[in-house]
Parts: sequence; C-alpha cells; structure tokens
Amino acid sequence: MSGFRDLNVWKKGKELAVEIYKMTAEGEFKKDFGFKDQIRRAAVSIPCNIAEGDERGTNKEAVRFFYISKGSLAELETQLEIAYEIEYLKKINDLSPITYNL
Repeated sequence: MSGFRDLNVWKKGKELAVEIYKMTAEGEFKKDFGFKDQIRRAAVSIPCNIAEGDERGTNKEAVRFFYISKGSLAELETQLEIAYEIEYLKKINDLSPITYNL
C-alpha cells in the first residue's frame, strides 16, 4: 500500500474532521461540551483509523481498521442527525445525511 496521505478516503476524512471542529466551535455546540467532545472524537477517529490501518503493513490489518473507521462514520452520522433533531443544525438538502449547516 502507498502512504495513507495519498488515499483519497483519508483526505476526505481529514477534511470532514476539520469541518466538524469548525462547526462545533459555534452556535449551540459551543456550549454543549459533552456532545461537542463526542462528535469531534468520532470525526477525528475516521481519518486516524484509515491512517493506522494503512501503516499496519498487512491487508488484513488495514481492512480491520478501515471497518473501524466506517463504524466511526456511522457514529458521526448518528450524532449529526441528533444535532439536527435538537436544532443545533439545519439540513442544507436531503441528498446526504451529512449535509448540515449551523
């Protein structure tokens, strides 16, 4: 495998984590320390597990960590939906469950 920084999925995951950090620094998230921390940890876990899996050196280990990353993405999607339902976020459109705005 090539370096994890060359993986598009890692790049997208890192971009998502950066956006989540920015998004949770504003509005209602800013005051909700527990939820803010949990959603940030889930977001950061996505590219981190991709990177760790890629660096493990075996396809079997890489796949295991990629599945962990996928689980973190599902966790993040759930948290974003909860944030929407408690009115921390508003949906931009209905095309993707991850398309939200403050």
